[in-house]
Amino acid sequence: MIILGIDPGYAIVGYGALAAKNGVFRSLCYGAVTTDASDNFSKRISIIYDSMKEILEKINVDALAIEKLYFQNNQKTAICVAEARGVILLSAQKARVPVFEYTPLQVKTAVTGYGKAKKPQVMQMTKRLLNLKEMPKFDDTADALAIAICHAQTSGARFCATMIGGRSKTNVL
Repeated sequence: MIILGIDPGYAIVGYGALAAKNGVFRSLCYGAVTTDASDNFSKRISIIYDSMKEILEKINVDALAIEKLYFQNNQKTAICVAEARGVILLSAQKARVPVFEYTPLQVKTAVTGYGKAKKPQVMQMTKRLLNLKEMPKFDDTADALAIAICHAQTSGARFCATMIGGRSKTNVL
């Protein structure tokens, strides 16, 4: 199974693709889509959409795993991230890729076994599970990889049920 994990944002969108088979994970690629704060918001959203479309065209993914929105304070930021998340979901829909959402608690639990794990613990386990030499440059990218791991750890029968009657693909990278 090829999974693309996404940590949504509008300044930085972290992404990470991995192959998962029999509980073993292999990182395929990862990175970040960045937008310039000096650009108007419409342009930033367009960059995110175009970049996601390109990523989904290059990587023949079986599932897209994305973090659910969670905000405590800043409503303006929440709205902007929600809009960016919307174009990410649109790109997945257009590419006919099933989308699965996970809360930060679910991601932490799947990756570390502890729902209240701190960011450094999640990052260290992500690095270890994917056998990475070093952590990605952006935290958002590491988070995206953790989200992909979460889907691989928890998908099981739910993924199969989603794929019944769905598309069939050969994944070649």
